[in-house]
Amino acid sequence: MNFEFSSQVQDLRERLQAFMDEHVYPNEALYLQQHAAGDRWEPAQIIDELKDRAKEAGLWNLFLPKEYGEFSPGLTVLEYAPLAEIMGRVLWASEVFNCSAPDTGNMECNRKSGCCHCWTVRFGRHLQ
Repeated sequence: MNFEFSSQVQDLRERLQAFMDEHVYPNEALYLQQHAAGDRWEPAQIIDELKDRAKEAGLWNLFLPKEYGEFSPGLTVLEYAPLAEIMGRVLWASEVFNCSAPDTGNMECNRKSGCCHCWTVRFGRHLQ
């Protein structure tokens, strides 16, 4: 099996690592402060701020396979794995890129078994 990164994966890895270096790692202490001071059932404010930046950077829904069309970067599980590894270095980072469980599995299941309208209404805020 070939484990070399395709040019698309290498590009995404570099962009993701740069995003982590610029936005995630420097905000780890802020996240902990906001999390400790806030409602435990709501994400820390920095998460929502970084989500907007991740969308703008084209680092959104990286987990979705190519059958999801415009919502997906078109990666296989093998291609997504090195990106998940980078995100996994910070406990909350995958949420910034809309790649955190259980949302990922829920979005995939609902898209495959639910109607498009229901899926878009329920998860559209995560996809766009």
